[in-house]
Amino acid sequence: MSNILILSENEVFKEDLSDQIKHHIPDFEITENKEIADIVVVDEKIELLKTLDKNVPIIFLKNNNEDSDDVKVHAIIQKPFLLSNFLDTVKASINIYENSEEGNLEFNKYILYPSRKEILNKRNKSVTKLTEKEVSILKYLYKNSGKIISKNDLIQEVWEYSADVATHTVETHIYRLRQKIEQDNSDNQIIITSEGGYQLKL
Repeated sequence: MSNILILSENEVFKEDLSDQIKHHIPDFEITENKEIADIVVVDEKIELLKTLDKNVPIIFLKNNNEDSDDVKVHAIIQKPFLLSNFLDTVKASINIYENSEEGNLEFNKYILYPSRKEILNKRNKSVTKLTEKEVSILKYLYKNSGKIISKNDLIQEVWEYSADVATHTVETHIYRLRQKIEQDNSDNQIIITSEGGYQLKL
């Protein structure tokens, strides 16, 4: 699940674009939180770019009168545009980002490399191979830093409500992930169990 932030002064346009994204690419979650945005769409106003300080892909929607020669963004789309072209650009942008250096996640002296399915422990320079599910668990916990994530939340987001997944499956994956990385060393703790759920230790 990737979070997409839309910055626009036109609330009707913003709502319509949000609805189209939800319908055509349901893997994306519309967010109003700049801190967790994985991709940002900026509608027309270059001034809105100045409110961003995250190194994430930015798609700039340009009108005919906007001077965008000096705009440093991942993609510029001329308005009016074909919806299919816009959606393709969104999907391409997040794929490029997740496979770039900027797509790596850093926390608690670890660096997670999602595209390589590896995590580096900066304390001892050890690299551990992860499964796809383990990467997805860490990414979801990272995107929800500061929140306690329930087992049901993880089933929904990581396993997409698969009928054969029970809470003990989540527990088993968390246990194996801890065994791989923490190795009974409290300094290496990566996931905190709290109030029936889980939190990433930052």
